[in-house]
Amino acid sequence: MIFALLIFFFFFSTVIYPLKKRSALKHPESIELGEALASGIFLGTAFFHMLPDAIKTFAQIYGPNAYPIPELVCVASFSLLIFLERLSLQLKTHSSKHSIPYILAIILIIHALTEGAALGIGTRFSETLMLLIAIIAHKGSESFALCVTMLRHELPFKRIVSIILFFALMTPLGILLGTLVNEYSVISNSELVAALFNAFAAGTFLYISTLHHVRFHQHTEETQGLQEFAFLLLGLSVMAVTAYWN
Repeated sequence: MIFALLIFFFFFSTVIYPLKKRSALKHPESIELGEALASGIFLGTAFFHMLPDAIKTFAQIYGPNAYPIPELVCVASFSLLIFLERLSLQLKTHSSKHSIPYILAIILIIHALTEGAALGIGTRFSETLMLLIAIIAHKGSESFALCVTMLRHELPFKRIVSIILFFALMTPLGILLGTLVNEYSVISNSELVAALFNAFAAGTFLYISTLHHVRFHQHTEETQGLQEFAFLLLGLSVMAVTAYWN
């Protein structure tokens, strides 16, 4: 509950300024570096925690020779976000002015709900805390980008506020959903549901930390790109150490 409230109020702190100014603003360098760190944490969480846990659970239930369902779910969620992004680019090519911000909102809403569920499912405090840091760092940039995109496409102000409010509620809702899944798994011994959530979240984290990050962080200055890579590597290393420690 504390994490959900922190994420919810932090979200609004990042959109107040662009909503107040109602202008196309650029990300400051600190936000770019913070998102690079978050991308590294998401990448490490996907490969060191979520996907391995899902594979282990499926192996315990169906045996080591069963069809790789967790990997399939991971790839499916990864492909879904790629499809939505390509759809937004296609609409942009055809000058569908008002569709682009809605497609972007759908992508971010799916990711916000999934990352919240991953946080709710978590049982190790150290990994959960690192995931909270990553979500806060990433959500600031995501909410800023979504708000500015809607302002650039001149959506009605009330509609912008409604979409932002809906997006802000997704991660707390995901945390609640993940917590319920975790409790249900403990009560009914249904670890399968939690494993599916982990596999799906791993795919979304993989997309956000790789293709999404590269696409929206193409810098003309080589120094800035190297700094972002260093922060991404730092986040990945932290999760590797955390996984070894646990």
